Amino acid sequence: MLCIIDDFSRECLAAVVDASLSGQRVGRELDSIARVRGYPCMVVSDNGTELTSNAILKWQEERRVEWHYIAPGKPMQNGFVESFNGRLRDECLNEHLFANLRHARDLIEAWRDDYNHHRPHTSLDGLTPWEYHQRSVEDQTLNRANS
Repeated sequence: MLCIIDDFSRECLAAVVDASLSGQRVGRELDSIARVRGYPCMVVSDNGTELTSNAILKWQEERRVEWHYIAPGKPMQNGFVESFNGRLRDECLNEHLFANLRHARDLIEAWRDDYNHHRPHTSLDGLTPWEYHQRSVEDQTLNRANS
């Protein structure tokens, strides 16, 4: 499973569920998000094999996206994502016995939707991740209009 989190809005942009994930697949998922949100300046990740593959090194170089790997054995360097993963595990993964990949994808996507759209975060001024993202987009649009 691959979760892609926006560090700014705390929004889970993707929760990719499959039997295995290659670096090429990770790149395709990031490209899919970028078509809607644009490419990030930087990606922060752990050192999983799919994230350190030649495919990812090529992806980040071609798109000029900086990639920062946290130190091995130091999950606190990516604290919010680790907290998110723990919440996903406790509230969804450990609560269900999935019949198959389709069932897992459906339940995890429903959890992701609830997390993004219905759960206010104190760190986001009481807004949901989606609301916080929308507000930042509106603020940027307003700032451009006033420039």
